[in-house]
Amino acid sequence: MGSYSIGEALNLLLEKSNWKPKVTELRMREEWEAITSKTIAKYTRDIKLQNGLLTVYTDVAPLKQELLFGKEQLIRNINEYFKEQVVTEVIVK
Repeated sequence: MGSYSIGEALNLLLEKSNWKPKVTELRMREEWEAITSKTIAKYTRDIKLQNGLLTVYTDVAPLKQELLFGKEQLIRNINEYFKEQVVTEVIVK
């Protein structure tokens, strides 16, 4: 059996236990402002990530429009932030 760093061991645990999607969603919630912007984070009510589908909830109509028009850029920003493909589609509600 080879030796692993703590980070490698944790990544293996997340991959094998199927906890990674939930951890990614929790991390995204915590770091939403850093991923998007202070303004978007302020007016976003909630976010959910399931099977690559990110659902963003907001009550601000102009923000809904901005997110709809900028969906592709948002997907790119999130995936670059996490350095892997975690989001494939965005729904704004």
